[in-house]
Amino acid sequence: MADQAFVTLATNDSYAKGAMVLGQSLRNHKTSKKLVAMIGPHVSDPCRAVLRRIYDEVRLVDVLDSGDTAHLAMLKRPDLGVTFTKLHCWSLTHYSKCVFMDADTLVVSNVDELFDREELSAAPDPGWPDCFNSGVFVFRPSKETHGKLLQYCTEHGSFDGGDQGVLNGFFNDWATKDISKHLPFIYNLGSIAMYTYAPAFKQFGSNAKVVHFLGAMKPWSYTYDTQTNTVRGDVHASSAHPSFLLNWWNTFKQQVLPMMQQEYGDKPFHSGCEAAPAQPPMSSMERKQKWEQGQADYLGVDSFDNIQKKLDAFLK
Repeated sequence: MADQAFVTLATNDSYAKGAMVLGQSLRNHKTSKKLVAMIGPHVSDPCRAVLRRIYDEVRLVDVLDSGDTAHLAMLKRPDLGVTFTKLHCWSLTHYSKCVFMDADTLVVSNVDELFDREELSAAPDPGWPDCFNSGVFVFRPSKETHGKLLQYCTEHGSFDGGDQGVLNGFFNDWATKDISKHLPFIYNLGSIAMYTYAPAFKQFGSNAKVVHFLGAMKPWSYTYDTQTNTVRGDVHASSAHPSFLLNWWNTFKQQVLPMMQQEYGDKPFHSGCEAAPAQPPMSSMERKQKWEQGQADYLGVDSFDNIQKKLDAFLK
């Protein structure tokens, strides 16, 4: 339907890269919905241009220029500036229903069926399941709801300092009132849960539809080695599963990066893609020590695929 849309938010160029990959992943999985990117004033012109090539609508949102209600709320609670910006999704009243997705999420399957749900539908947060995670949620844009949310922000603030605390406070009956508004966890698979409950990830992880890269380490925090098609960086500092990281980077390299190169032209920019200098091969003893220290190269030579190939060759 033309009046339904997926919505995301990027406040800087790093999150804009995330939004580009998210939008492209929605396109790759044949969504029939419109795509909307809300952006902050710090997103550069080349990044805005790439977003316009992927999204149907790119809307600049700045809480200080968004009308009296938000302006007055901001003056009272400047600490919640980014939260106010995200709440602008309720002002997209030319759409009847939307699904908000954080820019650090990745779609791995078509999720248009989310539009069969009602406001406010969301998946439980892995850290506190009686709260929903605000990385993916179904909502109905409404000027009235927008105003009430800003008023709630001003009067009550946020118990976690961000939008998730505000939204859980405002939609405070989510945990108990209507189970149909509880999205299955596969629609917001918090990457941290892949390791905290590994048996469940092994059982259900292949059904994932949306992956959420929670935590400080985002996919764009790594470096993608164009020679070996592997991700470089301290995977132990991240909660992200290697296969999902590679999925993100493959989408970026193959589909997003060519658009960025066209829009940036001769201007320098950090893509995160580079060929690593040749390294001397690690000795068997060094690899053994790395394994014993829990530092196997999960994204490279010690990846599951490489281990499987060696096992197959040995068994033959």
